[in-house]
Amino acid sequence: MGSVQLDDFIAGWIGGAASVIVGHPLDTVKTRLQAGHGYSNTVQCALRIFKNEHIAGFFKGLSFPLASIAVYNSVALGVYGNTQRVICQYRYGEEGRRGPALTDVAAASAVVGLVTVAIGAPVDLVKIRLQMQTQSVRSAKLNFVGAGSIHSIALNNQPLYRGPVHCISRILRNEGIAGLYRGVGAMYLRDIPGYCLYFVPYMLLCDWMMPEGSTSPNLYSVWLAGGVAGTISWGTATPMDVVKSRLQADGVHETRYKGILHCIQQSYQKEGLTVFFKGTAVNAIRGFPMSAAMFLGYEFTLKILRGQ
Repeated sequence: MGSVQLDDFIAGWIGGAASVIVGHPLDTVKTRLQAGHGYSNTVQCALRIFKNEHIAGFFKGLSFPLASIAVYNSVALGVYGNTQRVICQYRYGEEGRRGPALTDVAAASAVVGLVTVAIGAPVDLVKIRLQMQTQSVRSAKLNFVGAGSIHSIALNNQPLYRGPVHCISRILRNEGIAGLYRGVGAMYLRDIPGYCLYFVPYMLLCDWMMPEGSTSPNLYSVWLAGGVAGTISWGTATPMDVVKSRLQADGVHETRYKGILHCIQQSYQKEGLTVFFKGTAVNAIRGFPMSAAMFLGYEFTLKILRGQ
């Protein structure tokens, strides 16, 4: 039992690393669309990043999530697998039914959301802050201009953050520990239902595509089910993802939002209802390859570790 539990975490780490590498460029575009200004749509945003910052612009902030989100996904998939087993053993006993019910999957998914946000909120914050940097402090400053004045914070063209470690130290110095958890409430509201809309469709699609007489889905089914589940989950999570991104990007040069409700109110008053659907297309598009890569890496690694 113990080795199987460890297998989930190892496989989750592999799947997490694969998803970060595949999805980071579109994640950068999504963040700029949601928390920045001056971008009219996904294509215009991507072209502008490429023109001003070249290919490297799409991979800003990659090192930190690659090192940390792989661990984050390892925890997510490890917690999911183990929680699901505990729920099934409690409800059905050791010799109970073959697989979990939808309610079991939903309950395990909610536990994943509760656990992973506590770990992932600082990681996501640092990623957002690094992604929001354009070429210089001056460029970033324009994205956070106040209603009546511009708050100058630098006299040169150097980036505000020199990297993940410098970003963390600056946040701790200026905002304290609480600064690393800015937007955590919105992240809970995004991730708890988001994980339910992630694992439930994945399980349903895998079961539907599973060959007759087979006990596990083939890798093509895993790839397709994972991709579709990612598109559903990320597409529906966009409104709260917008709020989370804005709260996390806030506070660099000035603090504009007092909390979740204030952010929603201010965003709606200034930009209308459509503001909460900024990045829906890029979220749905990036959700497919990211989730497909994650589940494929996870399931393939599990097969290897379990000698299948």
